[in-house]
Amino acid sequence: MGIDLEHLYRDLHANPELSFQEHRTADIVAGHLIELGLDVHRGIGGTGVVGVLANGTGPTVLLRADMDGLPVLEATGLDYASTVIGTDSEGHPVPVMHACGHDVHVSCLIGAVEKFAAEPGSWSGTLVALFQPAEEHGGGAQAMVDDGLYARVPTPDVVLGQHVAPFPAGWLGLRAGVAMAAADSLNVTLYGSGGHGSRPETTVDPVLLAAATTMRLQGVVSRELAAADQAVLTVGQIHAGTKNNIIASQATLGLSIRTFHESVRAKVLSSIERVVHGEAMASGSPMDPVITFDEHFPLTINDPTATARVSSALAGHFGTDRIIDPGAVAGSEDVGVLATAAGVPLVYWFLGGADPALFKDLAATGRMPENIPSNHSPHFAPWIQPTLGVGVDALVVAARAWLAP
Repeated sequence: MGIDLEHLYRDLHANPELSFQEHRTADIVAGHLIELGLDVHRGIGGTGVVGVLANGTGPTVLLRADMDGLPVLEATGLDYASTVIGTDSEGHPVPVMHACGHDVHVSCLIGAVEKFAAEPGSWSGTLVALFQPAEEHGGGAQAMVDDGLYARVPTPDVVLGQHVAPFPAGWLGLRAGVAMAAADSLNVTLYGSGGHGSRPETTVDPVLLAAATTMRLQGVVSRELAAADQAVLTVGQIHAGTKNNIIASQATLGLSIRTFHESVRAKVLSSIERVVHGEAMASGSPMDPVITFDEHFPLTINDPTATARVSSALAGHFGTDRIIDPGAVAGSEDVGVLATAAGVPLVYWFLGGADPALFKDLAATGRMPENIPSNHSPHFAPWIQPTLGVGVDALVVAARAWLAP
């Protein structure tokens, strides 16, 4: 009797774990891999798990899935919705949800491994199934590489992977070249001079400084970049103060920057530094602001030759009408680190997970309805089927483009 992937998915969805805390998920993954006869390596990069299935001579293909959830309070109303409360890296209690579909990724990769294990006569080579921690943190892939990943498992000839996305289940999105943006997360501390809310003239108000800085930063993309230079600059957090009638002594901003070219990234980061320091000076801040880098995701770049190979295989299996070019996506990934460290091609595609009935809308207009919950939404709820079935088959078909005898 095979693995019940739908049961596995529901269980993972109901029990998400934050970055570098994926202990239960890693135990489940390792257990299935051992049952399927793989050589299993645990604890790589913290909670990473890798299974190796050697089956004669031939290429080595690495299939990757990420395992971590997000600090999001689930609002899907599903009977298998998460009610988990975790502890973040700063020790704060937070709700946890698989709001980005990593439970789909894990389930699909387990299903793909099961198919390869059950059909050894139909392929030749080595399959490496990698279950990565902390993609959401941006450091999981690098942590595995730094922990000697390729000294423990065979170096692949290609790295393949997929990400569930809010377009109709049954469709796949794939493009050569830059597929996903680079991302930088910055924290900015702005300093004021606190005091009583009734006497603002005796203070330097960091809340006003934070507001002015936030507004000025919105001009970086709209007024400093050429129309062809894509970028996104988001101020996702502003924190200051403890009481309504107290002017705080400092404020913090949390920034997220997405770019598709290194020269654009350098310009945006330089402009941020100029704006932050300029606004602090204009406000009479008593101390220079402090800018610290938090997370960084490199560009996700699909190798053109390898992508053509995968695209042909997927189109042959699913039909060309089910393969779309999603364009360069402003979201970010760290899967490319695994390929770069091995010096091999990457191919990374998107797996539709929304209501299959939306086929007609996408086919007719080329656009999805705007009310479909996206990744990181508390309402993000991929359809279990045909998402899992298509996701399993996509991994198998793509890998067989190298492993078929």
